[in-house]
Amino acid sequence: MPVRCIGIGVSSGREKVIQSVLQAGVGAEVIVYCEPGGLGGAPSIPVREDPRPGEALVKDLYGGSIDAAVRGTLPSGTTLRVLKQAAGVTHLERAALIELDTGRKFLLAPVGIDEGWTVAGKVAMARRAKELATTLGLEGEVGILSGGRLNDAGRHPRVDETLAQAELVARLTGFHHYEILIEEAAKECSVIIAPDGISGNLIFRTLALLGNARGHGAPVMNIDRVFIDTSRASPDYANALRLAEMLAGKRKNR
Repeated sequence: MPVRCIGIGVSSGREKVIQSVLQAGVGAEVIVYCEPGGLGGAPSIPVREDPRPGEALVKDLYGGSIDAAVRGTLPSGTTLRVLKQAAGVTHLERAALIELDTGRKFLLAPVGIDEGWTVAGKVAMARRAKELATTLGLEGEVGILSGGRLNDAGRHPRVDETLAQAELVARLTGFHHYEILIEEAAKECSVIIAPDGISGNLIFRTLALLGNARGHGAPVMNIDRVFIDTSRASPDYANALRLAEMLAGKRKNR
């Protein structure tokens, strides 16, 4: 069953979103959600105007009017809060799909600064990210990162905490603790689990916004709809729209 419609939000960065819609090349219709007058009459692009476009995007996603949603440049705080309420969850678990300049792809989590601070949170995220990696056809194991090597224990309480958490997550899941060696994990893994949401967000920004890696968006893994979170600093959202269409298509054809 084909994907009919994808929604993407616009607040700032109007031209960037318009170009992303025009260049994505998806088969589904793409509707842009914005405040009244927010798109400025862009030609040939369907628009859904609403004083609260984030709420409208989520409402239409859960009402079935659209098959998938991409946050685009909508504010994260208000949009994700509405998404949590609609999904009936207390928190969101996101994994960013990153493509290195070598062409290798992997999922990175957590990427929200408020995510992945507990062992239970990282265990759940690692397992869901592995399922998502399989859906995306990514090969490799799950790598758990910490703030140092095992023989760095005792150098700082926070380092010790990350080492202990990573060892426990690895033991509970059967995944491998790569210590601080992200360069090794990136060669071998389909999923990389950072020590916490702040470090995960910094890794993403370093790779995708300062380095030569490409971000494809961050699917929310613990809800029953396809929602791709994005950074307002991303150069475009064409990859996120393609990812949304692919995941929505797989969901429809289960």
